[in-house]
Amino acid sequence: AMEKSYVTLFVLLIVISCALAKDAGKKDSKDTTAKPKLPQTLSRGWGDQLIWTQTYEEALFRAKHSQKPLMIIHHLEDCPHSQALKKVFAEHKDIQKLAEKFILLNLVYETTDKNLAPDGQYVPRVLFIDPSLTVRADITGRYSNRLYAYEPSDISLLYSNMQKALKLLKTEL
Repeated sequence: AMEKSYVTLFVLLIVISCALAKDAGKKDSKDTTAKPKLPQTLSRGWGDQLIWTQTYEEALFRAKHSQKPLMIIHHLEDCPHSQALKKVFAEHKDIQKLAEKFILLNLVYETTDKNLAPDGQYVPRVLFIDPSLTVRADITGRYSNRLYAYEPSDISLLYSNMQKALKLLKTEL
């Protein structure tokens, strides 16, 4: 009988340690064992916990059917300006939280849709599209020669532009 109680105790300890490990993972999102919802390839580092669409077509479809605005980030992996913006975007807690209210797409290639390059095909550039599938050419950054460009120092402007995109949605629908 003695041996049996040892076994039970041992099994119980394993169960408890697993449960504790699970709770620890929940609390600390930086825990490397906490798996992102999607393969990290789609986020490309812009927010691994966010849900990113795979293609422009899918993004448009989702925006229309969910009645959420779409945020498109054009960037290139080997562009230092893109990398710098990505870093501050991914580390900005308020932006990451607000981004959950958008359909999200980041692209490392250009689409054939000329509306996504109202003033040229530069990177990084961020455009907002409302659920009626209209590109919001009125939501711009601070540079007159590259209207949809953002530098890392413009991150609070990008945040307020995200808020603007959500607000416009409420007033127009």
